[in-house]
Amino acid sequence: MDNYTVKSPVLFLIFNRPDTTAQVFNKIREVKPSILYLAADGARANLPDEELRCKQARKIINQIDWECEVKTLFRTENQGCRLAVSSAITWFFEQEEEGIILEDDCLPSTSFFHFCDEMLKRYRYDTRVRHISGTNLQSQQQWAEASYYFHESTIIWGWASWRRVWKDYDSELTRYTLPEVESRINKIFDDQFSAQQWLEIFKALKQKQIDTWDYQLAFLNYFNHGLSISPNRNLVSNIGFRPDATHTPDPNNQFANLKTSELGQLIHPKYILPEKQIDYNIFAKEFKLEERSKKHYSIRRRFKRWIKGK
Repeated sequence: MDNYTVKSPVLFLIFNRPDTTAQVFNKIREVKPSILYLAADGARANLPDEELRCKQARKIINQIDWECEVKTLFRTENQGCRLAVSSAITWFFEQEEEGIILEDDCLPSTSFFHFCDEMLKRYRYDTRVRHISGTNLQSQQQWAEASYYFHESTIIWGWASWRRVWKDYDSELTRYTLPEVESRINKIFDDQFSAQQWLEIFKALKQKQIDTWDYQLAFLNYFNHGLSISPNRNLVSNIGFRPDATHTPDPNNQFANLKTSELGQLIHPKYILPEKQIDYNIFAKEFKLEERSKKHYSIRRRFKRWIKGK
């Protein structure tokens, strides 16, 4: 898809990687958003060379060469991943009813912007739908004949949403307690090992052991029984899997540098129902569910044989 001009405002989240920032910016430049938000966390004091890299990344603002309203939120001190990103998204949605969010390592195809524009418009008032992702983690597997499908997990490598969704965001998940979530987690996940893994993540978040913002968004969507949209073809590639990354240091990860393609003419699904198998496929890879299942049932079988032998 050539010469497409994106209609939605775009939030570009940058930090300390001027090289990936430049690659993603060049794709944004191709679609010429009329409103561009730039947000950047400050350098960490214990990394002397980081301030220079942050400054180099921020210089991308000097390359905006199309007619565009630019708004910036450049932090002078480091706030960390959880607060810096979530506060930037809050800042964005305080000013916009809807929009597209890209981080500095999420390299989109042109179709990504068209896809987000169309989905934001089509499901603007459909409160069942809470999240739009440009990433397909299904190894390009096609699900039915539509251009996209519904599921329940929340993929944030290039995404879009509405103010109506983000207004519920709470990085502390203050409304939810561990006993409540523990009693309800199996109503969300069909697989017991997925439920256990997500319960551990919830515990870690409540104990502030994880400095991130996206698990909270995922939980809020699960707790509200929300639907996510993902395309049947991958539209965004995460190019940030490398040793200097905060959360994606392994360049050989199965989700690193996925190929992207263009989507073509949009075909809408007939049914607005979640594809449960899609989420299981993602969790199976990320949480090694099959390996854990085999180990669990192997232990049970050995225990039963031991009991019978008593």
